[in-house]
Amino acid sequence: MSSENVVQVTSPEHFKTLLSTDLNRVSCLNFWAPWAEPCKAFNQSIEEKSKQFPQVLFLNIEAEELSDISESFDIEAVPSFLLIRGHTLLARHSGSDVLLLVSLLQQHSGSSSTSTSSTSSSTTPLATSNVVPQAPNSAEPKPRTEEEIIKRCHELMNKHKVVLFMKGNPTSPKCGFSRQTVGLLREQGVEFAWFDILSDEEVRQGLKKVNDWPTFPQIIVRGELVGGLDIVREMVENGEFQEILEGEEGMDEK
Repeated sequence: MSSENVVQVTSPEHFKTLLSTDLNRVSCLNFWAPWAEPCKAFNQSIEEKSKQFPQVLFLNIEAEELSDISESFDIEAVPSFLLIRGHTLLARHSGSDVLLLVSLLQQHSGSSSTSTSSTSSSTTPLATSNVVPQAPNSAEPKPRTEEEIIKRCHELMNKHKVVLFMKGNPTSPKCGFSRQTVGLLREQGVEFAWFDILSDEEVRQGLKKVNDWPTFPQIIVRGELVGGLDIVREMVENGEFQEILEGEEGMDEK
């Protein structure tokens, strides 16, 4: 049986109502997806920890089903969790680190916590994060120039005949669209290279400019953008995608 302080969010309106009940209460937002294996174990951990922290409101949010909420919190991978009090972001983490979750809950949910009601009227609560600081990188890499970023993008796009730019990797995709695209390519027997755009923000933003395509995944054939999931799925259905692949093969043979 679920704990009283664990709630499955059903809509953006439901979410707003739950948060507005007590602006001084700490809430843990757990973003998950039914297809992501790590989410199953983490959801169970949320259920267990909710009994240890009855003063905390745990909100389970299906990330893709409630995309408006996910986008408002810049959720790019599941599982991910955030701690908030009212409209103040206390901490966020992408992953299923239960020990970190417990540490953050202990840090922020104590009865002696300083009230933040004076900041609860903010309309842009998620611009910054007060997540537990990490050790600074003593050798921060020098930012690449725009020319270097574009060159890197083209190098990656030409890494293989077919290249998939996705969130995560084929074994552990970080979004449903990436998962579906991997499945589609595998169903068609397409051999492809891949690149996790979450691992390099400069490449991620650079690809949007190079290909004039704002979203991911992106499927590249012989260094040229073919499209995203919906377009490639349609091309597979009408035979056009196979024609592109065979056409490239014909060029190779000449």
